[in-house]
Formats: sequence, C-alpha cells, structure tokens
Amino acid sequence: MKEFLSEDFLLGNETAKELYFGVARKLPIVDWHCHIPPKDIAENRQFDNIAQIWLEGDHYKWRAMRQNGVDEKYVTGGAPAREKYDAWASTVPLCIGNPLYHWTHLELARGFGITETFGEKTADEIWEKTNRVIASPDFRAKRIIEKFNVEVIFTTDDPADSLEYHRQLRQDAGFKTRVYPAFRPDASIHIGAPGFAAYMERLGKAAGVRVERFDDLKQALCSRMDFFAKLGCRTSDQSLEKVPFRPEKPEKVDEIFRNAIQGIRPSPEQEEAYQTALMQFLAEEYCAHGWAMELHIGAMRNCNTRMFRAAGPDTGFDAMGDGNFAEKLSRLLDSAAVRGKLPRTVLFSVNPKDTMVLAALAGSFAEETAGKVQPGPAWWFNDTRDGMEAQMKAFANLGVFAGFIGMATDSRSLLSYPRHEYFRRILCNLIGTWVENGEYPRDMDALRGIVERVCYGNAMRYFDLENER
Repeated sequence: MKEFLSEDFLLGNETAKELYFGVARKLPIVDWHCHIPPKDIAENRQFDNIAQIWLEGDHYKWRAMRQNGVDEKYVTGGAPAREKYDAWASTVPLCIGNPLYHWTHLELARGFGITETFGEKTADEIWEKTNRVIASPDFRAKRIIEKFNVEVIFTTDDPADSLEYHRQLRQDAGFKTRVYPAFRPDASIHIGAPGFAAYMERLGKAAGVRVERFDDLKQALCSRMDFFAKLGCRTSDQSLEKVPFRPEKPEKVDEIFRNAIQGIRPSPEQEEAYQTALMQFLAEEYCAHGWAMELHIGAMRNCNTRMFRAAGPDTGFDAMGDGNFAEKLSRLLDSAAVRGKLPRTVLFSVNPKDTMVLAALAGSFAEETAGKVQPGPAWWFNDTRDGMEAQMKAFANLGVFAGFIGMATDSRSLLSYPRHEYFRRILCNLIGTWVENGEYPRDMDALRGIVERVCYGNAMRYFDLENER
C-alpha cells in the first residue's frame, strides 16, 4: 500500500517521476487567472489565524461544510474563528475522493511543513502550529507568494477600479513577483442586472465620460483599457451564463442601452442583442491592445434564493448550467475572425459535457499564433483529478497538447498555490502513462520540453511576459 501524500503522490510510473522531479517541480508559477485581492498583496497582509487565511472567501470549502450539515454561522456567519476552523476539521476527513482533501493537506505540508492528517483529533495541535507560523513576520502576503515561487499573478479587476494597489505594487522594487490587473467587464455585459444604471454612472466617472449612449460606453471602456494597459494588463475575463449571438442594427442596440440606463429592463432578446454588440466591440479592442480574451461559460448563478439573500453572491450556491452554446460561440468568434479582429482566446466551460466541444471549436480558429484559441484548464466543478485528466485528454485528442497554457488557481486564497503542484503531478502522470503504455516514445528531451511548456513557458509566451523578466 502506498503512503498518503508521499514524495511519489499521484505519480504512478517512473517516467512521471522523472518528469515531475526533474522538470515540473522546479518551474516558477504563472498564475494567469486568480481572484486574490490586490490590496492583500500591496499591503503585505498578515493574517490573524489559520481559519482566516484558509476559510475566508473560499466557497469550495463552504459548500463542503454545508453538505456536512454545518450551520451557516460557522460558514459565512459570525462564529469565532476557532469554531469555524473546528467545523472545517470535522468536515475534511469525510471528503474522501474530493480534491479538497488533497488540497488541504498539500497546503498544510507546503505552507507550514505539517504532515499530520487533518481532522478533529489533530485540530488543536495544527491550530497551534499554523498560528505560530502565521504570527511570524515571515508569513505575510508577499513572503507567502515568494515561498511558492510565483513569478506572475493576474488579479481580476473591474474596469471602474482605481487600480491603486497595482500602482503601489509597481513601485515596490523589493517584491520580485509581477502582479498585473486583468480586465473584467462583467458589470457592463449584464445589462439586465439590478444596479446596471448605477454602475454606468460609476464607470463614466472613472473614465471621465458621461455614459448616456452605447457609443459613450465604448468610449469609457476604451479609456479604461488604456489605463489598465499602463499597469501591465494583458488579458480580459468575461463570465457568460449564455453565449450571445443576435446581431442587431447599431441604432437598435443604442436604444436598448438608453432604455436600460433609464430603468427599463430589456427583454431576453434585447439583452442578447446588446451583449452581442458589446462582445464584438470588446474582442476588437482586445485584439488592438494585444490582450487575450478569457470566456468563462455556463455557470448557473445563485440557485438558492433564500441563501443568496442571506449570504450574497459567490458564497457557494452556484452550479453548472446545462445549455448548448457551441453554434453561438462559433458565430461570435467568427464575427471577430472574419474582420481579422479575433484576439488570443481561452475558452472555459463549467460543464464537463462541453470539454470536447471546446477542444473541437478551438481548432477551427487556429491561425497565426500557436494555440491562439484554446480550451482553458479544468474550471471550477471540473477542477478535480478526473476533470483535469479529461480536459487534457480532450486537448490532446483534438489539438496540439504541447501548446496548452496550463494551470491557473482561480482562487481567492494565498494558500492555493499547491494546486499548481497538484496539476503538475497529474500532468506528469498522464504523460508518463502514455509513454509507459508505448503510446509515445521515451524521448526525454522532447518530454521535458512539453512539460516545461505546459507548466510555464506557454503562459509566458501567450501573455507576452517574456520581455519583462
């Protein structure tokens, strides 16, 4: 029987071990999509205790706790930190088969040097050990990032954001990790959402533009893109519950927009027409700026109305949608490509049924740049060992796998960086298995090159990071 979390964890063959220990483990991390607050990094936050750094904002853990019958006061409520921690300690041992079990123990081992299994029996000891480390001056936000060998971080930022913390970080010559904003215009896309008109006023103030018409919105967004670009922005991120494609005349789109800022909610057809026009505009501008475009598709948000009202959005009450989007996504991408305005694009779907769909569609827009349009790493509910393997196999089956830009944490937690180790072990094991099965020659130079590209090099090139090292 294999030991839990041994040196060879998830590495089932000799080729996998050679690739992981010889290549993957040593490579820096490029975290090109995450939700870490830039404020935490710029102010070099020091956390109060393990419950705060572990559980704050982590809806993955919150969902598991609720599924274990934990009362909401210990999840997002006002219970003391130690009681929330104890609720997590009672949950973890029951999470067999869930990546949370592996992530939790990797975080303890790599963050704190703790190899004991976590649960109610060890909760007191681990509370004391972790909090001693957390209280030290050497465990502030920047040092945590450096400890995990993170070379680049892209945060997720609203176009109206002042980016004050990014400006602070640009002036910190002593902090070697590069932290860049990523442009997230969701509040402009979701025209039917409450507060849309108020947001337009906020965006207009940030851009110095009075936003009254659709052209004003485009002007404001262009202004903010230029501002983001000065602070190193290289990518954008869009969350689309449904992919829009309903072309409409410009004057009609303008009418829909003007009505919306007057409080007249658009019909579903009008909302789709507006979103189509906006996404076409955004794609063109991203292309002009040399940015990538990330499309996160299919999340079904706020399924539990009672708990949404109690706890708010992004607290663990979302699920995967089950809609079909391939044809509209194809038309949306094509409408940019036909004008020569399709940016580098990363496609994510939250539903595993779409894994092969995205891999096939990406190949239809292969042009000019290696991996120009490609499926992103296993996202959200797919971010499991099985999900990662399925995503990588789909990419390999239908594309040029060596062009894959690899893993991103998609996390709010500074302790999430061992997820890159988790991914790299799974990657090396998958490649090693292909080799050991005689499906690819044991050409170690070629194999090392592929692992280096997927874990590090491709992301550096895709996001144009190589010239600023």
